[in-house]
Amino acid sequence: MSSLVAYEDSESDGEQTDEGASTCVQTESCEQNQEVGRCDSSEISLSHHSFAHDLDRSVWEYHGGASERNSSSLLPHSEPQRLFDRERKYCSYRMAQEKQFRGATASLSSGGTQVKTSPPQTPLHMQQRFSDDFKPAKRHSSSDVRPYIPKRQRQATSLETVDPNFPTDQTMGYQSRDSQILTEVSARVKPYLALKPGTAGIPKKVLISLGGHQGPVNTVQWCPVPHLSHLLLSASMDKSVKVWDGVETGRCLRVYTCHSGAVRDACWTPCGRQLLTGSFDNSAVITDVETGQQVVRLDNQFKVMCAVLHPSSPEVFLCGGYSSVVKAWDSRSSKVVKMYKAGIQQTLDILFLRDGGEFISSSDCVSRDSADRTLIAWDFQTSAKVSNQIYHERYTCPSLALHPIEESFVAQTNGDYMAVFSSQRPYRMNKRRKYEGHKVEGYAVHCGFSLDGTILASGSSTGSAHFYDYHNAHLLHTLQAHSQPCLCVSQHPVLPATAATCDWSGEIRVWH
Repeated sequence: MSSLVAYEDSESDGEQTDEGASTCVQTESCEQNQEVGRCDSSEISLSHHSFAHDLDRSVWEYHGGASERNSSSLLPHSEPQRLFDRERKYCSYRMAQEKQFRGATASLSSGGTQVKTSPPQTPLHMQQRFSDDFKPAKRHSSSDVRPYIPKRQRQATSLETVDPNFPTDQTMGYQSRDSQILTEVSARVKPYLALKPGTAGIPKKVLISLGGHQGPVNTVQWCPVPHLSHLLLSASMDKSVKVWDGVETGRCLRVYTCHSGAVRDACWTPCGRQLLTGSFDNSAVITDVETGQQVVRLDNQFKVMCAVLHPSSPEVFLCGGYSSVVKAWDSRSSKVVKMYKAGIQQTLDILFLRDGGEFISSSDCVSRDSADRTLIAWDFQTSAKVSNQIYHERYTCPSLALHPIEESFVAQTNGDYMAVFSSQRPYRMNKRRKYEGHKVEGYAVHCGFSLDGTILASGSSTGSAHFYDYHNAHLLHTLQAHSQPCLCVSQHPVLPATAATCDWSGEIRVWH
């Protein structure tokens, strides 16, 4: 992103006569600027603002000194456009000189004559115009000249910079030259792939702490594909989505800045090769995990709070948010295929039931004495309401979770407990079983099951993670995970007694 800038020559006429001298400046520094380091847990990124500040300062220092010799020196802050024009012209000039030098070297080499050739040196008055950060590298003899690499090949093997402050100016992800994340199998996960899933356990110690998000992390989710289950997805209010190695190294493997607003929800597709994300910028995006390219981008015309894939047709997904309408999109045609209208203000969460023929939506519609229409059951095909008399207490339900085996689902409530319902009509609530002990207090605290369905986990506004026995609703263990509200607890689908948690401060931790 950094580049070289040419400035007007304010030297004496004697210095201007050096323009005829041959000048060769390497383009390697320009080419190397296309490469960036991979993202790690410290989340190092390049800032456009800091670069512009340093550039303006170096230009100001040069012209400040030149103004003492020539009153007609150019002030960079008064004409910024001319500054960038000079930058572009000078880079073109350097590239032309480089090509000329390479052509001369090639002709000498082809003739079989051993001639020691050195490139033209940059004139002294040009070298003095740049700070140390912009000094051209020294050219070695013709035997050390690097071979020319085509631009397309360089782009195919280079990393792409991701700056959360400028998501529209950069690509939505980057490729690693060293490895492809979808072809690797974690050494920690591999021994468990051939084994039968055992009884779920409760994590108690920190394995890895992941830092890098600059805002609250709304959700974390392990990849559902067993051999890729070391990959951990996180979505944050800092407008970014990240994929981590959450089992071994804790490195950030990919960063996706495909949204200009806070990312409220994110999930893996069943194949593990794509991500579905919903954001406050009104869009829902399907992104390729490996390349970071947007496959589909859809405008919902409302802030998206939740985005859920259809269980049997992943090409179709539902979006709900700050609207009385839930939209069903087909990613193949990029069109709305169905709309589900209800007299509510916003949809908090959506849950497909077992076969995908019906789904449950949670809304913020609460009356004084009851929560009529807080949970609504819909027929997916006909868009008709099946029932809106499911939950009659005066609490909203910020999240829903389906039991992986039994015909039931759980609703997280702002009454500081989780309620369990039948997933078959008429969706009766089990009033004798409540999971209490954690706090919600208005936060979007998620809940979820272990793979065998025996353990129900929930975050808490107190920063702790709570693990319940699903069948008797007893609290098994309380894990003091964070100092800020813990928003999500995701239990690993393969590794026993392993879970990931995230909090309001942007921290992610993996426990075992």
